Amino acid sequence: MLTVTSVNVNGLRAAAKKGFVEWLAGTSADVLCLQEVRAEPQQLPEGVREPEGWHVVHAPAAAKGRAGVSLYTRREPDRVQIGFGSEEFDGSGRYVEADLPGVTVASLYLPSGEVGTERQDEKIRFMGEFLTYLKGLKQRAAAEGRQVVVCGDWNIAHQEADLKNWKGNKKNSGFLPEERAWLSEVFEGESGGYVDVVRALHPDVEGPYSWWSYRGRAFDNDTGWRIDYHVATPGLAERAVKGFVERAASHDERWSDHAPVTVVYDM
Repeated sequence: MLTVTSVNVNGLRAAAKKGFVEWLAGTSADVLCLQEVRAEPQQLPEGVREPEGWHVVHAPAAAKGRAGVSLYTRREPDRVQIGFGSEEFDGSGRYVEADLPGVTVASLYLPSGEVGTERQDEKIRFMGEFLTYLKGLKQRAAAEGRQVVVCGDWNIAHQEADLKNWKGNKKNSGFLPEERAWLSEVFEGESGGYVDVVRALHPDVEGPYSWWSYRGRAFDNDTGWRIDYHVATPGLAERAVKGFVERAASHDERWSDHAPVTVVYDM
């Protein structure tokens, strides 16, 4: 079995003080994909930067205090790659991948965007470049007899079932028609052909949501978004035996505004 967990930690230093360290000590994951780390490795407590029993690669953003992705693996990777060959985005702390036996695992933090601003333009540029990369990654992996899973905060809810208040968000970044169409291309188009693993395991449910705003009573009312995905090649998706969101028992027990999303693969 290969257990992979993905979570946007909303600042790893802050999460470490709120319960991430305890969660990490108790997780049974073999691979952990983190997003929005927002710290240089030397700024992290040693038990978080390089915890015992883990091999860790951190990919911080050049812009201090922004973005940042990390990969924690129980087994030392055969290969590690930071970025996806983008002149604009490889220093932005948004992508890291590692080769393990038979599978490439990646941590992605796709830009969040905001309609009518440069942030949305940046998001669209990222999406265009990254789709091309995903196509090549799938082809290379197939040639090597490998599977792929890209885990992370994709910052797009694909379907109406992926966010509680979909009617009120049709003109907001994260649920725009062009963003949803892009995800459809990742999953169904000629450039993609990947599988949304958790949705495949739970085809007829609303959610399970993985992000809730800190504002109001969003968490208590489960007014959430499902924007954290395991996006896998079909051969790996078929081996997924269970997938679930590790939702905190209460609002006060949260250490991020996202919850870990975990999938167990029968390798």
